[in-house]
Amino acid sequence: MAQATIDGLKINYVVKGDGPPLIMLSPGGFDSNIGGWSERGVWKDLRPLDTLAKDFTMIAYDRREAGHSGGRVEPHTWRMWAAEAIGLLDHLKIDRAWFIGGCMGVSVASAIGAHFPARCIGLLMHWPVGGFRWRAKGHLNFNKHIAFARANGLKAVAERARKATGFWADPESGPWATVLAQDEAFTASYVKQDVEQYLAICAYSRDTVFDDTMPSGATGEQLMALKVPSFIMSGDDASHATSTAHALRELIPGSVLSALMPPQQNAATVTAWIRESAASKATVT
Repeated sequence: MAQATIDGLKINYVVKGDGPPLIMLSPGGFDSNIGGWSERGVWKDLRPLDTLAKDFTMIAYDRREAGHSGGRVEPHTWRMWAAEAIGLLDHLKIDRAWFIGGCMGVSVASAIGAHFPARCIGLLMHWPVGGFRWRAKGHLNFNKHIAFARANGLKAVAERARKATGFWADPESGPWATVLAQDEAFTASYVKQDVEQYLAICAYSRDTVFDDTMPSGATGEQLMALKVPSFIMSGDDASHATSTAHALRELIPGSVLSALMPPQQNAATVTAWIRESAASKATVT
């Protein structure tokens, strides 16, 4: 593992393989870390850092506030996460790259395409999040944390975070749970904050990240203006609604939606989808 400093924060990352650069935007909701590429869903069998290393220069990282990366209490936005990925490209002196997102990582990929299109060769979007139930889950998790912090204080949040496995698994522990669990200096500053100001940041993050039932990451107008080759593979559950994948296909010009649904998605078929999509050089209209 290596570390970079991006926007003043420590970011943990790994580079493996040879070929066109592929930035990996991990699945796992807010717990988006390198391990997601070998521990979650189809990726457990596919293990892309190994199987795709002959096709791409694989660049995986722990997103800020996840894994072993650092964090800072400030409003969360999709553009913030997009800028972090671009900062990693800058650190590695890479001009343009493919971006593959899984789950919430698709939303970061959408934001990258919307705000930094010149840095994109193309987008690979596996199991995009969105829809009513995804928005409801995000609001519920933030609201659980807000209620816990208001009732018990930030010291209690920090104590809970030390035992938690992350915000998405234990919402009361909050979006900064992984940093609280491993960074004593951050924790010391965290517990001294004004509680109401902190809760306002949490509420702003909730309402900005989970703003509507559209595909998360970019507005409809931004998606319709996107001029980046985009390839989509749908999920089919409460967080990864099939309708979200279809909305992306309808809105992103020239995008290609795979016909394979989760029952047909396995290590072999998803690997083939990635390789064939990257080779197809779809035309943006």
